[in-house]
Amino acid sequence: MPSVAPPVRYLFGPGPTQVEARVYDAMAKPVVGYLDPYFFEVSNEIRRGLRSVYGTENQATFAVPGTGSSGMETAVSNFVNAGERFLVFNNGFFSDRIIEMGRRHGADVRVLTKGWGETYTEAEAQAAIDEHKPSVVAFVHAETSTGALQQPELIARPARAAGALVIADCVTSLGTVPIRVDASGIDIAYSCSQKGLSCPPGLSPFTASARAMEKVKGRPNKVWYLDVNLIAAYYDEKKYHHTAPSTTHWALFEWLAAIADEGVENRFTRHQKAHEEFVRRIEAMGLSMHVAAGHRLPTLNTVRVPEGVDDAKVRTRLLAEHNIEVAGGFGPLAGKIFRIGLMGPLANEAGLDLFFKAFKACLA
Repeated sequence: MPSVAPPVRYLFGPGPTQVEARVYDAMAKPVVGYLDPYFFEVSNEIRRGLRSVYGTENQATFAVPGTGSSGMETAVSNFVNAGERFLVFNNGFFSDRIIEMGRRHGADVRVLTKGWGETYTEAEAQAAIDEHKPSVVAFVHAETSTGALQQPELIARPARAAGALVIADCVTSLGTVPIRVDASGIDIAYSCSQKGLSCPPGLSPFTASARAMEKVKGRPNKVWYLDVNLIAAYYDEKKYHHTAPSTTHWALFEWLAAIADEGVENRFTRHQKAHEEFVRRIEAMGLSMHVAAGHRLPTLNTVRVPEGVDDAKVRTRLLAEHNIEVAGGFGPLAGKIFRIGLMGPLANEAGLDLFFKAFKACLA
């Protein structure tokens, strides 16, 4: 059987994103055991780096095995009890997934719904919380299906004032957009390794506040593998829980080091500037953005498909002729938008030049 030889792509989709050589080099380093002292040296550095990009002092900050969906299930299965009132702010595909998980875990799920691409005001959040009186609320900070960015404090502030725990999906924002977990009032947040952190998939960076952890103290989770107490005991006390994927941790360590070298705030600024230049070039082509200005996610740009254009044909040409991957819309936005990621190594002038040269050619 021949060796695997994947093509080299330029990943301008919603994720995974481009991985740099230093990360691949780190993954080629030797595997160590799941209780090896060196593994815990690295994991402790990862935890410090994750606290920095999340903007938190939470002790319970670590990488959960799996993709972003494992982080979501960790949040819902641990912190939302059966029969408990759980309010989800729904405005896209991934808030739909939170709703489904809540229902599967037996919660009394209440849903506030807005259009795909819209965000919530504090007054809307306050009214919903006053009406439903939830114990836990959840929202998507950066909605991958629409390109909308929700200001977290507009939901977290009224939720915490009412005594509710706050869950935030940060899968497409961590490492590229300020989250400021502590300042925003978020209790539980999760993400993934393969988007804003520019690593291969396989880890879900997770953080939980002291008051959130107090809720589950001494209480076993119905999902053993994602029991946050057992995972915390593994990282804090070196009590065996699972065989941690050491090479994926090497990758995450390496890219968190790269973020520290760049400076977290500098990285946020770079992604915001790349987004602003992207919008300028899109509008210069006579095209328009799906999400209103002021509510756009800098790292996942949604562009309306021009009338008469088959988005699938454009995306197929980009991949076949230019090795560029972008995504289309789905659900109510199927065939209506391009979803174009600007994350990590491609969020700069050179990345924009590369993309727009090919995009213009394939739209012609």
